[in-house]
Amino acid sequence: MLDQNRSTAPAARRAFRSKVDSIRPTYGFEDVSLAPGTETVEPDDVVVAQVFCGIELAIPVLAAAMDAVVDARSAGVLAGLGGLGFLNLEGVQTRYEDPAPVLERIASAADAEIQGVLAEAYAAPIRHELIARRIAEIHAAGSKAAVSSTPGAARRFGPVCAEHGADLFLVQSQVSSARHLATAYQPLSLAEFIRLMPIPVAVGNTTNADAAFALMEQGAAAVFVGVGPGAACTTREVLGIGIPQVTAVSDVAAARDVFLAETGRRVQVVADGGMKRGGDIAKAIAAGADSVMLGTPLARADEAPGRGTNWGMAAPSPVLPRGTRIRVGTVGPMERILFGPSHVTDGTQNLVGALRQSMAALGARTLRDMQAVEIVYAPSVATEGKSWQLRGR
Repeated sequence: MLDQNRSTAPAARRAFRSKVDSIRPTYGFEDVSLAPGTETVEPDDVVVAQVFCGIELAIPVLAAAMDAVVDARSAGVLAGLGGLGFLNLEGVQTRYEDPAPVLERIASAADAEIQGVLAEAYAAPIRHELIARRIAEIHAAGSKAAVSSTPGAARRFGPVCAEHGADLFLVQSQVSSARHLATAYQPLSLAEFIRLMPIPVAVGNTTNADAAFALMEQGAAAVFVGVGPGAACTTREVLGIGIPQVTAVSDVAAARDVFLAETGRRVQVVADGGMKRGGDIAKAIAAGADSVMLGTPLARADEAPGRGTNWGMAAPSPVLPRGTRIRVGTVGPMERILFGPSHVTDGTQNLVGALRQSMAALGARTLRDMQAVEIVYAPSVATEGKSWQLRGR
């Protein structure tokens, strides 16, 4: 029986708050477009060179620290084209004197057996003498030696790399923060590590402005942006974590600008992952990135060690979410991928040429100018009027 003194009318004055009410919109490369302004410049007058963590680069392109992307040979080729490759210190290059048979086995393994093959390949111990050898080989190939490890291994490998002439050290993890909590071990003190290292230390990855600012305060020379956007990464599917790259880069770039205003030190921002076309790279720079890190686009080069495949650093780990080996094919030399002439019309070749042309059309003479161009929300920009191009896809 109802209480006659109790109102059955809706409680209109109550303020129920749902989390979805505060969801903010975020944007990826396919959600936005770059808006032309009032000026254009001649493409030959566009300058894409920069100094990255003390290293002079002719192009703002870094190769990801993935075993299928970077070895001494491919690092040398990329350096000759003006970019910089990062060697994975916890990969096959530092576990085997001759990694070629291991790489061939990974590339040729059937899909059903690839996880076992990867686990076996990465079970061999990492050898300090091979780290030293690879650094020497990278230098001999004509490149500066940029190396990368996870935070848990940085304390062991950092001093070894610095002692043997590495030029740049990247501490890279799935999600980087300025403060990591752990009960079973002593986490890496990033500030102390950077203070003790005689070479620049870059840090990644993050998508958060506050976290990026804190990493800059601790001395990071560059901050890498991107959680899960890579073609060979499964973080977004397995863990449900990630921010679309245009928003992530823009947020971290905002932190960089505030940090510069407060300290006078400019920390470089790297868009890491999610780019496969020249237009994506142009949008990443416009969002605020100083340079881009490419994995799968460069894994498709003739010179890449992956033999037409690619896989993430977490793929062989027994504790991290299983990554995946993907078959990307081999499309030609690295020079064609970066500088053309393109043999396709989908924007996946002549990446630097496309960036240069985009900058010219937007009136951006330098990368800093490109960071100031207008970005508009335009989810239909890739399909508007393109029915004939899209037919049959």
